[in-house]
Amino acid sequence: MIEVDDLHKVYGSTVALKAVSFRVEPGEILGFLGPNGAGKTTTMRILTGYLPATSGTARVAEFDVHTDSLAVRQRIGYLPERPPLYPDMTVTAFLHFVARIKGVAAGDRPGRVSHAIRRCGLEEKQSVLIRQLSKGYRQRVGIAQAIVHDPPVIVLDEPTSGLDPRQNREVRELVRSLAGDHTIILSTHILPEVDATCNRVAIINRGQLVAAGQLGALMEQLTGAVSYDLEVRGAPAAVQQTLAAVPGVASVALSTSSTQMDSRYRFTLKAAARDPGEAIAATLVRAGFGLCELRRHQASLEDVFLNLTTEEAAESSAAPTPQTDASTSPETP
Repeated sequence: MIEVDDLHKVYGSTVALKAVSFRVEPGEILGFLGPNGAGKTTTMRILTGYLPATSGTARVAEFDVHTDSLAVRQRIGYLPERPPLYPDMTVTAFLHFVARIKGVAAGDRPGRVSHAIRRCGLEEKQSVLIRQLSKGYRQRVGIAQAIVHDPPVIVLDEPTSGLDPRQNREVRELVRSLAGDHTIILSTHILPEVDATCNRVAIINRGQLVAAGQLGALMEQLTGAVSYDLEVRGAPAAVQQTLAAVPGVASVALSTSSTQMDSRYRFTLKAAARDPGEAIAATLVRAGFGLCELRRHQASLEDVFLNLTTEEAAESSAAPTPQTDASTSPETP
């Protein structure tokens, strides 16, 4: 549904995007991640026809964003970071206005507006002036204007920016409900939002794509195997020897924070490629040790994100490149 190939964007001497390529399949939600100024908004604006690329291609629903810009815009719903709302219009009047300028036939507008209002949970607010709405409801109106013409692709740029936790959850649930019927790119730097909403992720840093793929597979690929914290009753040397013999265990160490308490000791265990948790518990019980605690740790999306963006920044420090949020760039910090 969305194909981006070797996309570049340069402003004078500032490289905003460099060789960005990714795909989004129909019905997917792609989380487009990156620090502030990484190139997320620049990519979104190129995809939606607001900004030309310097080189490379981008296609939406098989239409090229450069040569078929109008066709692409007709097939995209776009929510920029600051929703383009008219505060002195009611919700319903605004959505009718948007439907008209987006080319929805006059006879279809009432149905499309009603559908967008229902889908975004705005029934109780449809006659309220937009300036009287809370930030969360204004975001809902922003999403409603993005879907009122029933586009196959929706691009959301920081849709939960500035919302409180309850509003965050409501908007996330709304975005999830749109998947399947629409292909969605959700651009954000809020990692829990991606973890809770997206099927796949793409991570951009300093204008370059540094990782892309299924969330679980990406975390396993980039951070390796899991680790465990254990508390075991028994002689520490014997426990350590027993654990080291378990298939799938890479290393075992007595924890530096371990203190003897009722003959219980804490251990840190690093696993190999597969997950040996069940074998660890069974082996300790068979050997007669007391397994008091077994806690599994696996890298989070935050670990992956920080690892990738920190590595990229460190590599770039040897040969500095201009930041992508320079004043000549439309990238929003």
